[in-house]
Amino acid sequence: MNTERTNAARTRAARTRAARTATEPAEAIGVGVTLGLFAAWALHDAEEVAMVPRWSRTRVPELRERIPGVPEAVWERLESLDGRRFATAVGVMALIVGAAAADGYRTGGRSAFYQQALTGFGLHGFMHLAQAAAIRGYTPGSVTSPLLVIPFTAWARKRLREAGLLHPTRPRDLALGLGAAAAATAVSHAVADRLLRAR
Repeated sequence: MNTERTNAARTRAARTRAARTATEPAEAIGVGVTLGLFAAWALHDAEEVAMVPRWSRTRVPELRERIPGVPEAVWERLESLDGRRFATAVGVMALIVGAAAADGYRTGGRSAFYQQALTGFGLHGFMHLAQAAAIRGYTPGSVTSPLLVIPFTAWARKRLREAGLLHPTRPRDLALGLGAAAAATAVSHAVADRLLRAR
């Protein structure tokens, strides 16, 4: 009888620990891993907000002549990114990234939304470097990408793996991360356009 009671008590204790672990905040892996996503994104996008308007005015005409195969709609879109429009899109993106980071904190890093946002953030850093390499020059975001975006993502993913919260990366994960980043970018610019048209 005592053995049964002891076993039952151990089972209840194990379930309690599991439930606590599943819902505890991100202190278990460090707040920086989850909420740090928003901080890293904010610093990175500060570079873009500061540089995009001037870069669009001065470099797009030159690049249009150097790379004639790019569809005209791409150049027109780049030229339309004045400071107000781009800053509004960044503000919308802040809500998305902030929500992902908060969900990561709430779930202790387990949130699929947070993990996909983190992966997308890192991949988007590599895209900045690829863009800079393609034009053989500076593009907005290419300074903070190797200094902040990629190192932060690698560190955060390492902490998640050490905590057993992140499985080995699969091609599907990369596709989801890129898709999440592309979708968030499209939504932020679409909302920004609508907000500015409504004024």
